[in-house]
Amino acid sequence: MKIGIVSDSHGNAPALRWAVDELLRRGATVIVHCGDLGSGECLDVLGAAAADAYAVAGNMDFSPRSLEDHAGQCGVRFGRDSVVVLLDQGRYLAVTHGNKPQILQGLIDSGDYPYVCCGHTHEPADQRVGGVRVINPGALDRSGRPSAALLDTAADTVEHVRRD
Repeated sequence: MKIGIVSDSHGNAPALRWAVDELLRRGATVIVHCGDLGSGECLDVLGAAAADAYAVAGNMDFSPRSLEDHAGQCGVRFGRDSVVVLLDQGRYLAVTHGNKPQILQGLIDSGDYPYVCCGHTHEPADQRVGGVRVINPGALDRSGRPSAALLDTAADTVEHVRRD
């Protein structure tokens, strides 16, 4: 299964559209947004993607209830603090923004998820914490060079994708 991972679009729908298109072109069947969407327009981009879409609120998403309502209208599965994605063979991937360390650490420590995705730092990262792979795709806005990530669960690989 290939999962496209994005974060920190901060309302920059064109950058998000680039990332979603690029991740779909590379075979993603699911797109997850790790928070700081910044606008309903970004939810529209996720909802229009030819993939299942998931998103969480970030610390810069000042109206999480309205984003949650909008996500429901767009067909995007939304969580205020976290959301989980069914992978294969009963495994799940967890998504949180990362601005609440206790939530991020709780997801990692739970042992329930082989993959935990987060954003917030605007820095791409891919590290193992115990048996958990923690992936940060970087940022689509305010980062100088937009980035996203593609997780291939079958190969257990992560590719960071940058816009030229």
